[in-house]
Amino acid sequence: MDVFGFACVVLLCAVACHGKPTLRKERVHHEPQLSSQAHEDNKSFQYDHEAFLGTEEAKTFDQLSPEESKHRLGKIVDRIDSNADGYITTDELKAWIKRVQKRYVYENVAKVWTDYDLNKNNKISWDEYKQATYGYYLANPEEFEDATDQFSFKKMLPRDERRFKTADLNGDLSADREEFTAFLHPEEFEHMKDIVVLETLEDIDKNSDGHVDEDEYIADMFAHEDGGPEPDWVKTEREQFSDFRDLNKDGKMDQEEIRHWIMPQDYDHAQAEARHLVYESDQDKDQMLTKEEILENWNMFVGSQATNYGEDLTRNHDEL
Repeated sequence: MDVFGFACVVLLCAVACHGKPTLRKERVHHEPQLSSQAHEDNKSFQYDHEAFLGTEEAKTFDQLSPEESKHRLGKIVDRIDSNADGYITTDELKAWIKRVQKRYVYENVAKVWTDYDLNKNNKISWDEYKQATYGYYLANPEEFEDATDQFSFKKMLPRDERRFKTADLNGDLSADREEFTAFLHPEEFEHMKDIVVLETLEDIDKNSDGHVDEDEYIADMFAHEDGGPEPDWVKTEREQFSDFRDLNKDGKMDQEEIRHWIMPQDYDHAQAEARHLVYESDQDKDQMLTKEEILENWNMFVGSQATNYGEDLTRNHDEL
C-alpha cells in the first residue's frame, strides 16, 4: 500500500472511530478467559495446557512425542525465568501466561512492523510513525479541505504523539517491539491505562468540561436520529449510569469513575492459574519452581501424544 492509500485508510479509521455511532458501542475492557475448557485436573490438564501455551500452541504440543514435548518445555522455562536466577516465581509465571494470552496482539504488531520501521533498524521512531501515518496529509494539507477531515487529522496527530511518548518508557522517542505494542494496544498494558481512560473521556466529552454526563454517555452508544422512543436497552443504560457509573452521584463521571466503568476489576485468571501451577509442582514447598520441578510435572504444563492417550482413557472410563 502506498503512503496515500495508507493515509486514506487512517482517515477512514479516524472518521469511523469519532463519527456519531448508531449502534451500541463496547468500551469495557475485560480480561479474556484463559481457556474454553473446564478446569478439572482430575480428568484432564487441557485447561492448564491452554492457559500456559495458548490454544493453538497447545494443539501443536498435543501432536508431539513426550520427549519432544519436555524438550520444548525446558526451553520455555528458560524464557519464563526473566532474571535468570534458576527459579520460576508466581509473578514470572503470571507474566508469561498473560503474554501468551496476548499472543494475537504481538502477532498483529509483527504484521505491520515493516510498514513503520522505515530505516529497518528494528525500532520505530516517532518521526517514522508520523511520516508513515500522516506524511501525505502534512505535505498536502490543501487536499483535505473538508472540515471533518482536517479536524480528524489535527485531533489524531497530537493524540498519537501523546500516546507514543507514554509507551516510550525510556524516553528516546523510538519504540522497540514491546513499546510499539503498548502504543497500538494500550488497553493491554498497565502503564498505558491512564491514556485509555483519557482518550475515552475525550471521545465522549462533547462539551469539553472534563466530565461525562448522562446524555454524553448515551450519545456515545446511541444516535437518536428519528425522534422516536428510545429502545429499552437505552433506558437500561440510563439506569446503569445513575446507579453504577456515577459513583459519587454528582450527575457526571470523572476520570476515576470512567476507569471503574471501562476497566472493571475482574477476577485475575492468570494470577490464579500461576498460583495453581506452582502449588501443584512445588515439591520442596519454597513457593518457587525449578526447571527440574516443572519437568517432573511436565504433563500438567504441556500436552503430548502420551497425555492425549491418557486423557482418552479417562474419558472412556467415565463413559462406561
